[in-house]
Amino acid sequence: MIHVRRADARHHDRRHKREVWRTFAPPDGFGALETLDESRLSPRAEVPGAARDEAEIVTYVREGAVTYEDSLGHAGVIQAGEFQLMIGALGARHSEANASRADWAHVFQIRLRRPAAELEPGREQKRFSAAERRGGLCVVASPDARRGSLRLRQDTRMYSALLEPGQHVVHELAPERAAWLHMVRGAVTLGDLVLTVGDGVGVTTERAVSMTACDDSEILLLDIPDRRERRVRGP
Repeated sequence: MIHVRRADARHHDRRHKREVWRTFAPPDGFGALETLDESRLSPRAEVPGAARDEAEIVTYVREGAVTYEDSLGHAGVIQAGEFQLMIGALGARHSEANASRADWAHVFQIRLRRPAAELEPGREQKRFSAAERRGGLCVVASPDARRGSLRLRQDTRMYSALLEPGQHVVHELAPERAAWLHMVRGAVTLGDLVLTVGDGVGVTTERAVSMTACDDSEILLLDIPDRRERRVRGP
């Protein structure tokens, strides 16, 4: 089964010197995926949605650089091409902002639902080069930190891929698994569907996610447990 969320169905917030496109908002989402935000930040503008509860949040900086700091003493910079996993603590404050005084930044944030187990606060950050992500799915986060990926605390795997026109990618889904595919750039075909920038699609009760790039494309894909009670709704 295919659940499509077109780019223009996302909530678009254009305030505070930033533009934010939100695919989901709590309490809705898609299985373990609670929110998926795309932000374009003017110089020094802040990333929205500072969490004050236990959560796993993956930040991907596609263009520019983002500074971060929190009340637990962590501070630093996430550069373009880097992914950071932030595990928040209950009541902890954190902030993130465009590091540049002159250039805009392009940032994605994926927040996962709080797992049953208690989370230990912390941050982990890694760069995945264009060469690693070109032509196929590169795992960037997983519960077993496979292939040098960020270590998640729940049964979710996140992939990134850069595809050239005509390249075909297949991601097999194990029984009782689902996937969410988000188009960062370009266009792909998924069966009879054509997905373009900002589109997202959930895949359930299928054996695989099979796509072909129509032009130079970039995708994010999450492999998550298939929860049949889930609903896909907008903010």
